[in-house]
Amino acid sequence: MAGSNAPIGVFDSGVGGLTVAREIMRQLPEERMVYFGDTARLPYGTKSKNTVIRFSRQIVRFLETKHVKAIVIACNTATACALEEIQMELALPVIGVIDAAARVAGSVTENYRIGVVGTTATIESGMYEKALRRYNEKAKVYGKACPLLVSLAEEGWLHDTITEEVVRRYLKDLQYKSIDTLILGCTHYPLLRSTFHKIAGEDVTLVNPAYEVAMELRELLTREGLSCGEDVGRAGEKYEFFVSDAAEKFCSFANSILPYDIEQVRQIDIEKFEADG
Repeated sequence: MAGSNAPIGVFDSGVGGLTVAREIMRQLPEERMVYFGDTARLPYGTKSKNTVIRFSRQIVRFLETKHVKAIVIACNTATACALEEIQMELALPVIGVIDAAARVAGSVTENYRIGVVGTTATIESGMYEKALRRYNEKAKVYGKACPLLVSLAEEGWLHDTITEEVVRRYLKDLQYKSIDTLILGCTHYPLLRSTFHKIAGEDVTLVNPAYEVAMELRELLTREGLSCGEDVGRAGEKYEFFVSDAAEKFCSFANSILPYDIEQVRQIDIEKFEADG
């Protein structure tokens, strides 16, 4: 098993998981990290469950070659579709972004009416509703698929009037339900947090899974005795970034939102890491 100074593996379908990477950098500054963005095959939210599981297995196989000590599935769709399978197949700790956010949402709601926005696959999986019921039996969960938002975030249209209008249309149904808590159930959506806050209003608490999973990761590493024992130093030595396509575009976007500039993004052929099973 990898030692405590080994890196954390983090993966997503593209740039959305960078919101998770950002929180890990902020909340666990001594930890090393290997990030993979599957930019050649995004978005995952429109793919079948079996396809997402196959993609996730390939990525996990790649991360294993980097000798990671734990894996964070920084993608709501992959968490919904593949987390349980990956956890059963690996000896090292694997966490996703759904459970931590559900725990927080279940504790902060006052009227028990919780909205969840996410990709079609995430909403149809019912994983947030299942998780929320574990933490708050009274919770009434209202899901809304928002498939256009991933593309808008990927394009960098974070403060555009078109994006605002799309969010407004998506939230209309949830506002009719009088929700007081809203889970941003896609790791791209924290990039649009100010827009969600503006339209949802002051009375709705936004739950950011990226921050919550970073907190869960810190607790897990402490509990398992895997917290990094020394500070590696320079960000360029701590963090490695890999993608399946469009490395230059990914690097530009990442440097616009991360607390450290990425010096290099390497492109790999993820299909070479076909996993058994």
